[in-house]
Amino acid sequence: MDAILKHPLKLRCVACHAEYDPLEVRYRCDCGDLLDVVHDLDALRTLDLRALWDQRWGSRRFPDDSGVWRYRELILPVEESRIVSRMEGNTRLYPAGKAGDYAGIEHLLLKHEGENPTASFKDRGMTCGITAARLMGATKVACASTGNTSASMASYASVAGMEGIIFIPEGKIAYGKLSQALAYGGKTLQIEGDFDVAMELVQEVCAKLDIYLLNSINPFRIEGQKAIAFELLQQLDWQPPDWIVLPGGNLGNNSAIAKGLAELYDLGIVRKKPRLAVIQAEGANPLYRMWANKTPFEAVREADTIATAIKIGNPVSWQKSLRGLEWSNGVVEQVTEQEIMDAKAWVDASGIGAEPASCCSIAGAKKLREQGVIAAGDRVVGILTGHLLKDPDAVVDYHTDNLGNRHIASTFANRPIQIPATLEAVEKALGA
Repeated sequence: MDAILKHPLKLRCVACHAEYDPLEVRYRCDCGDLLDVVHDLDALRTLDLRALWDQRWGSRRFPDDSGVWRYRELILPVEESRIVSRMEGNTRLYPAGKAGDYAGIEHLLLKHEGENPTASFKDRGMTCGITAARLMGATKVACASTGNTSASMASYASVAGMEGIIFIPEGKIAYGKLSQALAYGGKTLQIEGDFDVAMELVQEVCAKLDIYLLNSINPFRIEGQKAIAFELLQQLDWQPPDWIVLPGGNLGNNSAIAKGLAELYDLGIVRKKPRLAVIQAEGANPLYRMWANKTPFEAVREADTIATAIKIGNPVSWQKSLRGLEWSNGVVEQVTEQEIMDAKAWVDASGIGAEPASCCSIAGAKKLREQGVIAAGDRVVGILTGHLLKDPDAVVDYHTDNLGNRHIASTFANRPIQIPATLEAVEKALGA
């Protein structure tokens, strides 16, 4: 590994701090806890990373044109020929518009990770994870998924010439995501049980059959997702916001963002810690329960929410998530199904659009503003994790008042109007 890395790396246990060679295929410490990729920050202090990254901004040259590999010194400092990329990242930062008015937050920006190649933030982690798989000689990769991970892994595995094997909960995945996994050539196994059952099974299969695992338990996945924080701060001219609000499912994303922020802070690239707010759906809320009740972590059995991307009751990254929340003086909140879909209606009506899980960010920000946790003058960035068309059924069902089975009222519905094919009927419908 040292021959192809430009800076040394280590794998280090988050609990006992045991260290391992990064070339060794492992996802957990011998003690059972998760691993971090540890960069030599002292070596990186000799570089003017901010100036280097700003110089690469807007480049059309590979790999600087990637919104992940632009920051490779603090992601995976690998030889450029080893990188598997689809020019991921480079996602836009939008004024929230109507969604900001709805949340009651004047300075609300939305970073839309649904603008990645496979339309979710997972591409940032997957480009790094697949590149690590290539370094380790893997020919097969696998993941358990509620949808976005499977779409991303199938795509990147195909680009890298690897076989992608996907474990999904039977009947519990949005077709917008399942269609991607099938289209990109992933070998898709629909299992009986929910995501947590799939996650247990894929770990067992990968260990027995020597398949490289690419869920967020993989420490290199987390490294790629840190680039959300790097790019966000670069877009803000390295001036951190007061808050970063994002959904919480398997909890790898907020763990990644917190890790990236902490590294930038330690390096002196930023001098302020943004506070993180992790928002969970009420039906899949183990981190919230732990946080609010001050009790030990306990998985939620048979988690359920319309926000399928975060329908996870036993998130593997909860310890890393807590570490990031403590570092940033962050908070955890939960939102109802109604709050998720109403917030989504306003994000969509702002001309931006996102899948239901993404809109936990806005629903949660609104709730925290009403509680006074987020102040009126705070600068807030909400992370939108996936594209509107990842779950089109949820959109249509909301606007046609077909979510009664979930006890969700179509409060802000934009219903289609059925009319005869006549000029008079059009005039009447338009109020002309």
